[in-house]
Amino acid sequence: MPPTSAQEQFAAAEKKAAGFRGRDLFDELPDLAKRAFNAGEIEKAESYAKQLLQAAPQHSKEWNHGNAIFYGNFVLGRISVKRGNLKEASQFLLAAGNTPGSPQLDSFGPNMTLASELLEKGESEVVLQYLGLCRKFWEDGRQQLDEWSADIRSGKTPDFSHNLNY
Repeated sequence: MPPTSAQEQFAAAEKKAAGFRGRDLFDELPDLAKRAFNAGEIEKAESYAKQLLQAAPQHSKEWNHGNAIFYGNFVLGRISVKRGNLKEASQFLLAAGNTPGSPQLDSFGPNMTLASELLEKGESEVVLQYLGLCRKFWEDGRQQLDEWSADIRSGKTPDFSHNLNY
């Protein structure tokens, strides 16, 4: 039976990655960082996210490089929101938006959870900056980015729907 709770999913991901080194570990770190955060393992999430960002320069030619930059900053930003440090969270959001992209980000767009959390805290200007950065890699999503930006400018909450789930 597959793991169902966030804690079980994280435990399964850690078990899968146990003993991995080099590129194999690098490819698993985005998932480990996200799952650790979702499981409430904040220190582990922070450690995996930092490890991911430290390893990214050594893997700049690999398909997962853009995901590493995005998700390392994404997880650290969510941790900063949780800790009440919105300035730091905003910096991480912009750093995530500065990713060169990846096959996944270029196709499906960015996860908008951190942006949504910052919007809820009144940080609309930084979210608008982030949406502008995402235009560089999410070419097929430019219309969606424009709609979200228009919603924010008019004081509405965008429907990030599908972009909150990965």
